[in-house]
Amino acid sequence: MHRRPGKGIFVSENGFIDYYELLQLSPNADTDTVERVFRHLAKKLHPDNRESADPERFRQIVEAHGTLSDAKARAGYDVKYQDYWNRKWKIASEAGDGSAFGDDRETREGLLSLLYVQRRRNPKTPGLGDYEMARLIGKPYELVEFHLWYLKSKGWVERLDTGMLAISAAGVDQIEENRLRLRDDRLLTAGGPSPQGADGKAPRHEKEDLLVSPEGTAFNR
Repeated sequence: MHRRPGKGIFVSENGFIDYYELLQLSPNADTDTVERVFRHLAKKLHPDNRESADPERFRQIVEAHGTLSDAKARAGYDVKYQDYWNRKWKIASEAGDGSAFGDDRETREGLLSLLYVQRRRNPKTPGLGDYEMARLIGKPYELVEFHLWYLKSKGWVERLDTGMLAISAAGVDQIEENRLRLRDDRLLTAGGPSPQGADGKAPRHEKEDLLVSPEGTAFNR
């Protein structure tokens, strides 16, 4: 939740407006309290108030008052309010216990390694699709999307004219500099699962194409 500079509008990242924060109220505030606080803020923010007018925020508190002063409208709003804060608390919980970052480095290494193998084996068609990569490494697309943003921002991955993603020259340097390799117990190839020999193991040339990572690579920075 933030206030947009110069506009006095309180909105969340997804456009949700916390009316309780806007009116500086507890979610348990009764109707009389809502009315009292609204009148105070309306007088202060009214466009005719030469000292403290804020037309945009005034419009919002009128909207908030209209919702919170009507029992049916408030009940519907409170469902959205609770859902909004449940999501916020989940984010805060993950950030607090570190569970959001557990295998981030490994995921980024896997994505970059896939793109390295794809370009190395198929230089004329070096790209892979976003969803395709998510399936190949067995991660939810929403998580993979974050890591692809990171890799693109670092300049290690680029979007092709075809819409596919491919490793860049900088990405190749990153892999070769840090000797990134997918571990043998998580063999993945750009074309799907690695073929296995009679002994149940991938052929030697397959393993040579797959990348594993030593400790302390740049992904950990």
